[in-house]
Amino acid sequence: MAERVEQEEIFSQVLRAGRRTYFFDVRATKADDYYLTVTESKKFTHDDGSFHYQKHKIYLYKEDFSEFKEMLAKATDYILEEKGSEVISERHQKDFKKEETTEETTSSKSFTDVSFDDI
Repeated sequence: MAERVEQEEIFSQVLRAGRRTYFFDVRATKADDYYLTVTESKKFTHDDGSFHYQKHKIYLYKEDFSEFKEMLAKATDYILEEKGSEVISERHQKDFKKEETTEETTSSKSFTDVSFDDI
């Protein structure tokens, strides 16, 4: 009997999110039942311009769908209730850049004008 290689996706969706891409792929087991793989692929660029992808994959089987969906909904709802939908890291980056600009501007103006007549 020939060994079965992991077959093509039966159904697939792709979510591109910046340098991350999420793949949601439905595949078939040897018994021809379906399961879901969720893959996060993250692009890393090296100083020389070359790059590589780092991938993480989870396998989700039908018997776990209900509890998985419930816990995912609870966790995402909790985050949105506690922190809202604004992405804090993006706001933080903008605030950080504003602080750098403000510091550069104020540091060049925050010297004390001393007259030698005062000494």
